[in-house]
Amino acid sequence: MRVTVIDYKAGNLTSVRKALRHLGAEVEVTGGDLALVDAADRLVLPGVGHFAASARLDATGLTPAIRAAIARGVPFLGICVGMQWLYAGSSEAPQQPSLAHFAEQCTRFLASKEKIPHVGWNSLEARPGSRLLAGVEQGEFVYFTHSYKAPVTAATAAITQYIEPFAAAVERGNVMGVQFHPEKSGDTGLKILRNFLLWEGKGIA
Repeated sequence: MRVTVIDYKAGNLTSVRKALRHLGAEVEVTGGDLALVDAADRLVLPGVGHFAASARLDATGLTPAIRAAIARGVPFLGICVGMQWLYAGSSEAPQQPSLAHFAEQCTRFLASKEKIPHVGWNSLEARPGSRLLAGVEQGEFVYFTHSYKAPVTAATAAITQYIEPFAAAVERGNVMGVQFHPEKSGDTGLKILRNFLLWEGKGIA
């Protein structure tokens, strides 16, 4: 299985690549080569840091290439900010366009006595029928580090509670995303990445 990891200079490529290879995937990194996106069997977009960094996806031509791959039915997984990029935008960088696969906006956690950013292990409430979360038991823990989150909608595959409920994972058609870092989430994270690698659906998002 060949997996193309998208490099836009704002993702944790080393850990993601290591986890995917551990699961037996053949991993390639895009760099500036759009042909790798065009030929991809699977696409993974890791992301850390500020939402505005996704401007590099536009500047390098990766955004239209990713959009075309998704339209062809290529399975896509966004991680952390890579998941947030799937939405219509983020209040972290309101002027920055995104993929807008989902209509909602990502917003900052509400002011609270709890620490922001949300950093550490928290449990998942997986929704029935999720392909990405298949085999994940209710209450399994994964690792988060973020200040902005996506709302709970019909496309939410798993919910986590921190200050307020938010979408920990999202899934529609061939497009999936996780707010947490599966590559840093032990056996549960590997289980989720394996589900992504093994998914054979042909639905168009």
